[in-house]
Amino acid sequence: MAGISREHLSRIETGKVALTAEIKEQLMTALEKLNPDNPLSMLFDYVRIRFPTNDVQHVIRNILKINMDYMLHEDFGFYSYTEHYYIGDIFVLTSPDEEKGVLLELKGKGCRQMESYLLAQERSWYDFFMDALVDGGVMKRLDLAINDMTGILNIPELTQKCKEEECVSVFRTFKSYGSGELVRNRENDKMGMGYTLYIGSLKSEVYFCCYEKNYEQYAKLGIPLEETPIKNRFEIRLKNDRAYYAVRDLLTYYDAERTAFSIINRYIRFVDKEDSKKRSDWKLNDRWAWFIGQGRNPLKLTTQPEPYTLERTLRWIARQVAPTLEMLEQIDAGNNTDYLKSIKEATKLTEKHKKIISQQTASPQEVVLK
Repeated sequence: MAGISREHLSRIETGKVALTAEIKEQLMTALEKLNPDNPLSMLFDYVRIRFPTNDVQHVIRNILKINMDYMLHEDFGFYSYTEHYYIGDIFVLTSPDEEKGVLLELKGKGCRQMESYLLAQERSWYDFFMDALVDGGVMKRLDLAINDMTGILNIPELTQKCKEEECVSVFRTFKSYGSGELVRNRENDKMGMGYTLYIGSLKSEVYFCCYEKNYEQYAKLGIPLEETPIKNRFEIRLKNDRAYYAVRDLLTYYDAERTAFSIINRYIRFVDKEDSKKRSDWKLNDRWAWFIGQGRNPLKLTTQPEPYTLERTLRWIARQVAPTLEMLEQIDAGNNTDYLKSIKEATKLTEKHKKIISQQTASPQEVVLK
């Protein structure tokens, strides 16, 4: 894991070879990757289910088990649906077209929010999926995300292995992308950043996406790299039948690691080139072997319940509204006027604003139905 031989390590331990700063860093990094305290975690990161009904209230009350009084309604939709209900990042789309039915969509934050409601309902993801399938729900998409907390995976290295045909796969294509900064950030001194690797066609029912999560958080939210707990993410993205079979496997074995890695091992393995052997017999890469389960502790499905917050709205206010308010405050102070006070007194909340207030001030226990 550290990239040195056992003999070299032995010579360092006995004092025959000096321990350089570079080798010390490699050894410390390797030890961190072998830390038994859950260096990997797994969670659901995208769920999309279509229900063969036009009774949107039934889906919200009996599948999501959420009180309709807390749902906001909009008379427009997405994916050719004509309207939708939502609470935070949980979206339920509907249409008069009976063939379209009702579509439930939970993206990343929606999954985290749903987990807070499942906790309040004393349900698990397995209970939720069982309720959905029993009610005739059709799986349209399911993403399983494996979070690498210590840098076990190396996305540029995996990309290079794809280029050098050291990825044995039933997939025929891969794509890699890298982002960076036009101006060097002297504090972090990072020029190359944000590598992403797609394995398989994005149009197929199954493909993988591996990317450097810490750089994503740095680019989106400005979180320093060293403060991001997740280094890399490996996503299994499943659509239609592949999503259904994955859920069926989950409900059969209640073992998310078995489901996830059986899919991974079915489609890819990374190896080390051996010129004396044919490609099918090349040795499994040590780092990849550890990732898929050799020598590490079992990996369990985790949950990260997060309540619905106004994070996006607050960021928009900070960027667009706050500077104007600050300007008005200074004008009021300089001219002895009261523009801000007048604006506030004239402001009237709409029903949508009042509904958002009720969403924000209610606990998960108040929102859900048991």
